[in-house]
Amino acid sequence: MQIGIVGLPYSGKTTLFQTLTQIHLDMHALQKRDANQAIVKVPDTRLDLLSEIFQPKKKVNATIDIVDMVGIQRGERASQSFTSHFLTKVRTNDALIHVVRGFEDETIPHVDGSINLFRDIRTLEEEFIFADMAFVESRLEKLDKELLKSKNKDETKKEIEVMQRWNETLQAELPLRELEVLADDIKYLKNYQPLSAKPLLLALNLGESDTSRAEVIVNEIKAKIKAKNIRVEPFFAKIELELSQLSDEEKEMFMEEYGLKESPLSRLIKAAYELLGLQSFFTVGEDECRAWTIRVGMNAQESSGVIHTDFYNKFIRAEVIGYNDFIANPTLSKCREKGLLRLEGRDYILHNGDIINVRHG
Repeated sequence: MQIGIVGLPYSGKTTLFQTLTQIHLDMHALQKRDANQAIVKVPDTRLDLLSEIFQPKKKVNATIDIVDMVGIQRGERASQSFTSHFLTKVRTNDALIHVVRGFEDETIPHVDGSINLFRDIRTLEEEFIFADMAFVESRLEKLDKELLKSKNKDETKKEIEVMQRWNETLQAELPLRELEVLADDIKYLKNYQPLSAKPLLLALNLGESDTSRAEVIVNEIKAKIKAKNIRVEPFFAKIELELSQLSDEEKEMFMEEYGLKESPLSRLIKAAYELLGLQSFFTVGEDECRAWTIRVGMNAQESSGVIHTDFYNKFIRAEVIGYNDFIANPTLSKCREKGLLRLEGRDYILHNGDIINVRHG
């Protein structure tokens, strides 16, 4: 699963990428690349606690792939346009983090002359809508021609109906994520990857003076947007950059000074993970405690295949216990005695945080 970080120039997106990945980027080299990519651990206090109980040789967090989309620039077509090369690169991501500038800094001028969170959110959203509109209109022209010579007219007619629905939504200046997804949409969403259909996390990059009113700012933006498949989270690039260079003990003191109970960066990563429709299950033991990533709704056999393909092919049963049940009775023997550790078949739908042991042939 891959999440792309996008944003206007000087919004703090590259600072966010560097803080997330602990990778220092050479700014001169940066200008020559299309994107910077890294794998990021998903923070999980449940895995931390399980590791404390089992004291394994190794602890392995779930991960997501983060890409900093480099080189966002105004295009030549219009002042509010971005280059087609950039938009093509963005299309390959499963979801997007849009870093929106909310901090004041006289030494770093805003590309549009002033700080306005909602305006900047709409700027990128509108660009994605216009890009999708251009694609859909082009596709409809091709489909009309195909209909005249196509032998499989039913399939062509079906796609025309889908494209017309998409076009109506886009012409109303609404993103495709607002569309009610029908069975016919799924195939074309997967094939064409429209930009405005992608799940979106709005990361509001606020100033140090905004820590006490971050929730108010977030709620104001949520009230203005009221959209599907969008999450809004605050973060503080300067604070997070300083936190990334401190020891755990120093981090606690630093966060207390700013009135932060949890690193906004950790919340951001978890929000991005959830935005993709992902959840974790755990395998535990003395050798390793690990969080495994699955899509919400996957069954026991599908989930076991994430561990190893043999587990999927030779699946018999899964021993399962809910995370909260285990923490309340923190040994597997106690869980067995109380009947909390149960055997489930291949069709059992895993819950977030389930601890499993796969029985296979």
